[in-house]
Amino acid sequence: MRVFVTGATGWVGAAVVADLIAAGHQVLGLCRAPDKAAALAAAGAEVHHGSLQDLESLKRGAEQADGVIHLAFNHDFTNFAQNGADERRAIAAIGEVLVGSDRPLVVTSGVALLAPGTLATEQTPIRPESEAFPRNPEAAAAALRANGVRVTAVRLAPSVHGHGDHGFVPRLIQLAREKGVSPYIGEGLNRWPAVHRVDAARVFRLALERGAEGGPFHAIAEEGVPFRDIAAVIGRRLDVPVVSQTAEEAAQHFGWFTRFAAIDCPAASAHTRALLGWTPAQPGLLADLDHPAYFTV
Repeated sequence: MRVFVTGATGWVGAAVVADLIAAGHQVLGLCRAPDKAAALAAAGAEVHHGSLQDLESLKRGAEQADGVIHLAFNHDFTNFAQNGADERRAIAAIGEVLVGSDRPLVVTSGVALLAPGTLATEQTPIRPESEAFPRNPEAAAAALRANGVRVTAVRLAPSVHGHGDHGFVPRLIQLAREKGVSPYIGEGLNRWPAVHRVDAARVFRLALERGAEGGPFHAIAEEGVPFRDIAAVIGRRLDVPVVSQTAEEAAQHFGWFTRFAAIDCPAASAHTRALLGWTPAQPGLLADLDHPAYFTV
């Protein structure tokens, strides 16, 4: 299968490209930055120059493919509303090309805000549109599905970890190093689901090979790792105190990240495992985190 992948040079996207190629697929990878094109080509993919804002480039990529995996997103939280709008337009543009065909589209979503405080499953409905969190790729996918496009979503855990990670956990490490303390909020029993990027990549490929049928799918290896346990590993590795903080203290420590540090969002993946035959094989979050690679400055 020839697969068009947006976000092909990103943290998860690069792993998806590698997994697709290892499974015998051809990859056409969207690349915005010229300096990343060489690495994408070296991985065995064909480079497709364009961007999430260049809708014509997205359409051209989709036109050349037997299926599409959409991973691209600008995670600049200072312009989050605009980034969410860009993503919706990008999904719509890709879907426009796929209408009337059997070519599948897999988009990227998440479980962090799906059902806070309860165990989210693949049957948990998508969030309603909200100005408070203006990113909703599953709503964009649902609009395409109503128009006959074969589309589904892979929902990612808040922590898609692995050596080289530059997401949520490295942010916690950076703050602990800067402020000399590794805190959790209250009792620290709020839970983060997690998955290794290599295991997550396989879910995207399997979902695509299944024709985007049966989803959404959960790339969740661990249902919920207590935040206090994450803070403990960070504190031990940095040799700084691990402490409980009040909500007010945590807001001072975490800043804009407080919302994510406090969230309790356990999620299951039984349906995904059964339908796709997916079994995570990589280390869990705490074992992966307890490695010098995460703490090298």
